Amino acid sequence: MDVVMLSRLQFAATVFFHFIFVPLTLGLSILIAWMETRYVMTGDEVWKTHTRFWGKLFLINFTLGVVTGITLEFQFGTNWSRYSEYVGDIFGSLLAIEATVAFFLESTFLAVWVFGWNKISAKAHCFCFWLVTVGGNISALWIILANGFMQHPVGYALNTDLGRAELASFYDVVTNSFAWGMYVHTVFAAWALGGFFVLGVSSWHLLRQHETDFFRRSFRLAAPWTLLMVIIVAGTGDLNGKDVAREQPAKLAAMEAHWETATHVPFHLLLVPDEENEQNSVEALSIPNLMSLISFGDSAAEIKGLKDFPKEDRPPVLVTFLTFRLMVALGVFFIILAAVAVMQRKRENMSPKLLTCLVWNIPLPYLALGLGWAVAEIGRQPWIVYGLMRTQDAVSPLAPTSVSVSLMAFILIYTLLGVLDIYLLRKYALKGPRGVEA
Repeated sequence: MDVVMLSRLQFAATVFFHFIFVPLTLGLSILIAWMETRYVMTGDEVWKTHTRFWGKLFLINFTLGVVTGITLEFQFGTNWSRYSEYVGDIFGSLLAIEATVAFFLESTFLAVWVFGWNKISAKAHCFCFWLVTVGGNISALWIILANGFMQHPVGYALNTDLGRAELASFYDVVTNSFAWGMYVHTVFAAWALGGFFVLGVSSWHLLRQHETDFFRRSFRLAAPWTLLMVIIVAGTGDLNGKDVAREQPAKLAAMEAHWETATHVPFHLLLVPDEENEQNSVEALSIPNLMSLISFGDSAAEIKGLKDFPKEDRPPVLVTFLTFRLMVALGVFFIILAAVAVMQRKRENMSPKLLTCLVWNIPLPYLALGLGWAVAEIGRQPWIVYGLMRTQDAVSPLAPTSVSVSLMAFILIYTLLGVLDIYLLRKYALKGPRGVEA
């Protein structure tokens, strides 16, 4: 493998490991903030115990997320220096704001929250965690605005003398509709993941009749929240898909393995792409006009086929297609699972099959989020900044061996951190509220 592929693999490994921690931080924080708000409003000590129990798991996840996130940004200088030189005027400002505003807000008030029990008033303590929640979600916003520029570059001007893109309109960059569509879809997905995490841990204890009153309450809180979130995720995903259809037609064609430009395009429930021969070997269970309708809101809309793009401008079709289809399938499954959880949440004895399914479901929202980002990033290829800069032109002039060594080091260290995170989350989740308090 050349330095381009090795650098891509290293960045992918780094960002995917880091992203293990991000959605649970976002999704669990808002539920904990609401639990502590319930405690402040009612004075019910059970909600305080909930806050401390789920807060312990939040802290484990947050700490390891910080460790993996710090090294991520350094790669723009080590592995992607030409990219940083070309668009750093735009991209760097967004990351700087994320670090100096959002992350400092989040981490500062988290420290106050951790050490402030019984030292500040209950209302002030609760307000601190709401600031943590807001800070985390604002942090995600600035990072996705940066990625949104890579997906749909706006607000820049080309400086031909210096050979780089420079910031022309900060307003255009931060109001990039493509980026905001990505942000809303990602954040609601993270909130849904937090809900499924609470449901999964609660289900494990309910199956074993551990602290049933405590975990029945957290189950009842999380179930309707999670159902609402997965429904919103489906709606925002549809809107995000329309943005892709408008701004990244090659990605859309790869997502649907669509080869020939046509109108009234059907949606094939069963599809097997044959990338080598530029066709689909199987097309079955077709719904007329549906692909045109969901892509552009018009059943007669024209969708550009992959054959109309030069081969060097096409994303990898099979990988993009499979990751997209699997993500959508998981989304449908999540809606069904959350709906069943809502229907059973008030039963004294919930279905053991449902509870078992929710326990085993815990890793699946992580997988769905990872698949969504794989579609976004792999589907953008061969561009690192869509239509502006190719990935092969963005890497640092490094020897492949040096990148290979750092890649293996990252994989080793991050694997150990990932195992540590799972071990600690499992350990304290299974202890239950009394074990955590002790």
